[in-house]
Amino acid sequence: MSSSGRHRIVVLALPGVLSLDLGIPTQVFDGDPHYRVTVCTDLSAGPVHSDGFIVSASAGLEALRDADTLVLPGFRDPHRPIPAVVLSAIRAASAGGTRLVSICTGAFALAAAGLLDGRPATTHWQQAGLLQRRYPRIDVQPNLLYIDDGDILTSAGVTAGLDLCLHIIRKDHGAAAANTRARVLVAPPHRRGGQAQFIERFRPAAAGDDLAPIRAWMLGNLAHRHSIDDLARRAHMSRRTFIRRFQQETDASPMAWLTAARVDWARELLETTTTPVERIARLSGLGSPAAFRATFHRYVGTSPAGYRITFQAPSPESPQPPRDSDGT
Repeated sequence: MSSSGRHRIVVLALPGVLSLDLGIPTQVFDGDPHYRVTVCTDLSAGPVHSDGFIVSASAGLEALRDADTLVLPGFRDPHRPIPAVVLSAIRAASAGGTRLVSICTGAFALAAAGLLDGRPATTHWQQAGLLQRRYPRIDVQPNLLYIDDGDILTSAGVTAGLDLCLHIIRKDHGAAAANTRARVLVAPPHRRGGQAQFIERFRPAAAGDDLAPIRAWMLGNLAHRHSIDDLARRAHMSRRTFIRRFQQETDASPMAWLTAARVDWARELLETTTTPVERIARLSGLGSPAAFRATFHRYVGTSPAGYRITFQAPSPESPQPPRDSDGT
């Protein structure tokens, strides 16, 4: 705590910091009487460029030594190496008991410091695959808005970072304090971290085209019942070979890929039509209305009805069945 008794939030702006990711924690916490906010950078590395402007920080890396909470906003290029001096400062802060928070690709800095190994973490869904491939010891959970793992908290991009900051206020000072801050920010007071990110598509992309025809046929017949044996026969392969080749091309089992494709089709129907949920359950091949709701909630983190309220277009149109435009 600072001498004033306020919790010390330090926001570290890394090169290429995303302006919204930087602005969210500074605005959320700086306007709350319980916190004192400092923005810092590695001053030895020169100016930090963001989206069209230069960040003028009030402190260098020494600010991390006094931080109660360190926030790492996302930065534009997750492939860019994090300077060793920055990683050392992050590790030292963690060892000293500082709570660590990342927004969006800020998780890559925590990962590079080795602080996410063996722990659950999330990031923006577009970068989750890269995070998992580069740091296989992390339990990357790409669909979640944010994850509170005690002393380390990670979130997806932009508005999920806002959700996480409000969650921190709620955790530190109760629901009333978080709700008060949310009203000032004109933000939803509480979105659970377990709610899914609204990713573009759950169906995994394919890395090969040999089974593209069978996948295209599956997409055109989502309402039908399918078995591994039937699909293998259609692909002119043995069951074992079909499963292995399908897994190689999509990094998913045939049934897991099919379920994800069905959920994607259900989402499109919910967004673009007024078709009743019961009929969408049949059209998507996801079974009874109860089974459909359970599967949909497991993938999306909300009910079909709730999803429709959020995403339905003003003028519903009748969509065509999903196309295999990218070989998947």
